[in-house]
Amino acid sequence: VQLVESGGGSAQAGGSLRLSCVGSRFPSSMNCMGWFRQVPGKEREGVAAIAIDGSMTYYADSVKGRFTITISQDNAQNTIYLQMNSLKPEDTAMYYCAADRRRVCGLGRYTDWGQGTQVTVS
Repeated sequence: VQLVESGGGSAQAGGSLRLSCVGSRFPSSMNCMGWFRQVPGKEREGVAAIAIDGSMTYYADSVKGRFTITISQDNAQNTIYLQMNSLKPEDTAMYYCAADRRRVCGLGRYTDWGQGTQVTVS
């Protein structure tokens, strides 16, 4: 499994950023992809998740109405995006892409992780 994030950076409060994550080398059993974030000294928290077939999405309450997760498939790759609007300083964190074989996607514990991309909102 390979997960590669991109699109992090800096934005002003009220602004927007878009994160991307290309997932490849997935087993046929891979069912979910998602975004998680972590700030130093705090536990990693789920932000948004999506079933690989696009049938379901999940959001943390803190981002509902502001963030949107989508997915696209091309050849053997699954790419998820996180459109982040109306950004707040509290959205500042390292954002990680993740994938899991769970049957019901959500914001729980995932097994495969990318390296992360930093988002800073000021």
